[in-house]
Amino acid sequence: MDVTRSLARQSLLVAAVAAVLDGAQMVMCGGFGLAPVAATVLTVATVAADLALAAPAATAAAVAVAQVVVKVSVAVFAHHYGLTARVFDVGFLVAGYQAGAWLSGVVSVLTVTLLAGGALTVNAMAALAGTNNPVRLVISALGAGVVPWLVGRYTAARGAYIAELEQRERLRRQEQRAALDRALADEREAIARDLHDVISHHVSAIGIHAGVARMALSRSDSESAARSVDAVESSSRAAMVDLRRQLDLLHGREDDGERQPGLADIDDLVHRVRDAGLTVGVTFSGDAPVLPESLDVMLYRVVQEMLTNALRHGGERAELEIVYRPGSVEIRETNPITARAPGVNVHRGLDGIRRRAELFDGTVVHGSDSSGTRWDIRVSVPIGVA
Repeated sequence: MDVTRSLARQSLLVAAVAAVLDGAQMVMCGGFGLAPVAATVLTVATVAADLALAAPAATAAAVAVAQVVVKVSVAVFAHHYGLTARVFDVGFLVAGYQAGAWLSGVVSVLTVTLLAGGALTVNAMAALAGTNNPVRLVISALGAGVVPWLVGRYTAARGAYIAELEQRERLRRQEQRAALDRALADEREAIARDLHDVISHHVSAIGIHAGVARMALSRSDSESAARSVDAVESSSRAAMVDLRRQLDLLHGREDDGERQPGLADIDDLVHRVRDAGLTVGVTFSGDAPVLPESLDVMLYRVVQEMLTNALRHGGERAELEIVYRPGSVEIRETNPITARAPGVNVHRGLDGIRRRAELFDGTVVHGSDSSGTRWDIRVSVPIGVA
């Protein structure tokens, strides 16, 4: 990765700069004129310890130990030969920072203790030579050994905090995308249910009317055939209106003043079903409250699916009862049980009713009545407080 290579290059640059500065200070301290061999060995050791700063983070403790050993050795060398020049400690400071940033736990504490001890030793030797005030040297030693470590700890903690914030942001975005995907899936499912209700209802009515018209024509009953053809035309137009409304909603066009159907449109729905040949008895009970538009549309679609199922799979007379209770609406539909044609699936419509009701915390109960001769389905939905 580009970031990894960039960090490696910067680490090498830091190590090289520290080695150059510390090595140059060793050359200029005057030790080569007094003990060239020892000065050369210490210079090579100083440069090697500084170059080790570019090693992986796992070696931070070993690098810190090497820096302390080299620094104390240089201090002993300078004290022995009476050199007063202060040895440059760039590598030592960088090692302290790396120990604070890369190490943790007991290893980190032991490393900073070693760094502080090494700095105290070096400055104590300088104090013995009379090169500085002892109190200032102690403060300087603590600063050289502890402050870089603290800065490293702070930098590491801040980096971890920023990484955590970035991780939270990534998780938040993932959750938003997941929520959006779920919303889109729910919307697609809702559109599919609406289209299923509209198409199945109208196409079932059209199919029944067309069949009646065909039988009337075979009997030369032109009047009955004409009524059935008129009903086919009416159902076709109603289907186109409903489909256009659904497509307008899908494309976000609701500015033409048209609204989705609700329980106030039940009479028109029942009239169309009656025209298709199913006798429907309708009973309303209770005082009709003002329903939220989404709930009103859902209840209409539930009634539409109930009557469509009765039209396709039932027979004779269906009974529809809508009961308004305090805090809830209950819809019940019953119709005779008839033999079902092979391959006809009645569960899809029931699944659609159940999913619609569950969106509003409603319940659906269905099955045959106690006599086993009639189909009974009840949907109860609570009315939320706006």
